[in-house]
Amino acid sequence: QVQLVESGGGLVQAGGSLRLSCAASGRTISGYTMGWFRQAPGKEREFVASITWSGTDYADSVKGRFTISGDNAENTVFLQMNSLKPEDTAVYYCAVGSKRATEIRLYDFWGQGTQVTVSS
Repeated sequence: QVQLVESGGGLVQAGGSLRLSCAASGRTISGYTMGWFRQAPGKEREFVASITWSGTDYADSVKGRFTISGDNAENTVFLQMNSLKPEDTAVYYCAVGSKRATEIRLYDFWGQGTQVTVSS
């Protein structure tokens, strides 16, 4: 069993930055895929970014603006979000999976989410 706790969300103006954190317990994240997803009101949950030993993946909508990174010693994954846009407003979730993937169904454990609101 893995517990994931996200933090760092908040309200920011368009063009601003936020850094999300996802602290994992119960299992070391090293060797697993850690992903960030988001869900806006009335929309389906969507892939944002993922990191694993073999590399990183990003959704086209966030490439060049968001950066995912991990700290194995702290068992924590981060999502640095720059040049934020109102359309980035959503609840952001982190998740852990056993293989490099962008599909929601391939992630086994999920955090509770953190709200990110970008004002125009």
